[in-house]
Amino acid sequence: MADNFNFELVSPERLLLSEMVTEVVIPATEGEMTVMAHHAPTMTTIKPGIVSVRSANGKKQDYVVFGGFADILPTGCTLLAESAVIVQDLSKDELTLRIDAAKTELDDAHHHEQKSRLEHYIMELTHLQGVVNKD
Repeated sequence: MADNFNFELVSPERLLLSEMVTEVVIPATEGEMTVMAHHAPTMTTIKPGIVSVRSANGKKQDYVVFGGFADILPTGCTLLAESAVIVQDLSKDELTLRIDAAKTELDDAHHHEQKSRLEHYIMELTHLQGVVNKD
């Protein structure tokens, strides 16, 4: 049986989750990471994606995050999201609005780095849209 550790998912709006869990899968910028108790200390940036949380009681819950960073310690993990919501609460329209806003920003971008960052962000949101709206 896996050991438990404390996990907190925080957005600027509110604390979405604070509880003991056995496992958290996070969409780190360099690829998905599975965090478990006694994980090596790590700090990583988060890209738009799904955070899957397995509670100590075995229940699984998924959250959509739109960037941020995670602070991982052997005793716990805190994910500070730019924005986050429970998957079931995310409307199809919200993702479309975010993609449209990023495309508008891309049209107005003048620097190569900014354009590249926005193109990558749009790609991630489009992928996320396909994952979340599988109906």
